Amino acid sequence: MAASGVDDRRIAILRKVIEHYVTTGQPVGSTHIASMPGVSVSAATIRNDMAALEAEGYLAQPHTSAGRVPTDKGYRVYVDHLTTTDVAKAGRLDTVSRQRLGDFFDSAHFRLEETLHRTSLLLAQLTNYTAVVTGPSVSEAVVRSAHVVTLNERVGTVVAVLSNGEIESEQIEFATPPSDMQVALANARLNETLIGKTLGEASDAGQSSRNDGVDADVETLVARAVAAVTEGKRRDSVFVGGTASLTTAFDAVEVVRSVLETLEQQYVVVSLVRDMLSRGVSVAIGAETGVEPLSVCSVVLAPVVRDGETIGSVGVLGPTRMNYPAALATVEVVSDRLGRRLTEG
Repeated sequence: MAASGVDDRRIAILRKVIEHYVTTGQPVGSTHIASMPGVSVSAATIRNDMAALEAEGYLAQPHTSAGRVPTDKGYRVYVDHLTTTDVAKAGRLDTVSRQRLGDFFDSAHFRLEETLHRTSLLLAQLTNYTAVVTGPSVSEAVVRSAHVVTLNERVGTVVAVLSNGEIESEQIEFATPPSDMQVALANARLNETLIGKTLGEASDAGQSSRNDGVDADVETLVARAVAAVTEGKRRDSVFVGGTASLTTAFDAVEVVRSVLETLEQQYVVVSLVRDMLSRGVSVAIGAETGVEPLSVCSVVLAPVVRDGETIGSVGVLGPTRMNYPAALATVEVVSDRLGRRLTEG
């Protein structure tokens, strides 16, 4: 990378160091690099190049070892120089994984949230990293239909079908037992209030939908139905799978605990994902995540696209010592299959 002062030979050496370190977790020495297939320069030349890479901040030397390990800056150069061929070769799924992936999406006829949850578990299994899957913003889903069904004199259910494929079903209590006529009027009013609006708009509409010309009991029923459908539905869907992999990724228990606690803060995860998507970034390494507890991690992300619109994301989180080509390839194929699945409905 000429712009950063790293020539092709040093990039090749950096790549060898990273790939060996990702595989073994052990610092790498110049003699070992010199003995690798495809390396045609002497150990002395490699030693000089590794010293230069260290001086420029791409490698670091642990105090207890003669070998060197990559820095976040080194991983960034490595990722930036990955080619499509590199990713395709490293990320080629084995027969069993391909079969599992195909079987899952061919039969994934679940409710939206269940599909996203199961996708996170599948991705975690395929990569052995922690998977993070986000779905369409629930607050932006448009209401297609809505109606109240009475269960008994005191309790009913409001059912709403949303444009993102979800069917919301919430129980409500009646202030007074409604008549069939009142339920019919309420349903007409409910559809007038909700259909064609997003859940965010519907919540505001429900608060201002009172009509002095309509039975007060009907208006109360409508207001309760709208509140039941919209309350708590403004959060984005975030599904995290495979957190157990973090326990083997880091030696320090406090690091694992800090990362897990961060992943439990949904708004932090959503903000990170949105930031990466808005900047068109597929890989965030260490401090690039902008989240201090995740500075020991890398995130590999791909958008989920339906009808040309980004509606969510699929990604993995793991240590910076990550197999980036494999992670990129697997995330890409899963996001593509998920987008196609959601498009088909």
